[in-house]
Amino acid sequence: MAHMALTVGFDLDMTLIDSRPGIHACYVALAERTGTYIDADLAITRLGPPLEEELINWFPAERTAAIADQYREMYPAIAITATPAMPGAREAIAAVRADGGRAIVVTAKYEPNAKLHLEHLGIDPDAVIGNLWAEQKAEALREYGASIYVGDHQGDIRAARAADTLAVTVATGPYSAEELGALGADVVLADLTKFPDWLAGYLEAPRA
Repeated sequence: MAHMALTVGFDLDMTLIDSRPGIHACYVALAERTGTYIDADLAITRLGPPLEEELINWFPAERTAAIADQYREMYPAIAITATPAMPGAREAIAAVRADGGRAIVVTAKYEPNAKLHLEHLGIDPDAVIGNLWAEQKAEALREYGASIYVGDHQGDIRAARAADTLAVTVATGPYSAEELGALGADVVLADLTKFPDWLAGYLEAPRA
């Protein structure tokens, strides 16, 4: 059997980037613009799911689509420069490439804004696929032949399961290492700085 090139998928928010400061600023601005109370401190503890799932807590259901569009339009000017890369993010992608592999980003975030984040931070994956959450992410993971998916959320573990890929998790999002293990993650790392060493060991291990 020919050696298939390694493809590793990465989640974006709270996996590759610490999106809390930018999203917090965007929710504060959205609250000012709409005259609607939003608890931005609470909202950024729940990152991962699609934007509309957060907005429904603060706006009537019939307005969430329009409010989501408004948020996404405001987002580039407010959130991009405020958002740093997670420690080890660039090195994690470099580690995949060092083995001749491909690194793709599969995220629930609005795709143009996901690309803006990565461009601003100088992170250049082989592909960026946005607007997918949980099991939906499996479509992209399968299409690109990913064998590993790295994320921080229960939704990312569900994505990996649905795509029949290895669920690698980092405890940099809303879940602790213990919780990620209990949710069925195959691998739990403290953060992405641990990923290159883990990947090297994984690639060296004999597999039946």
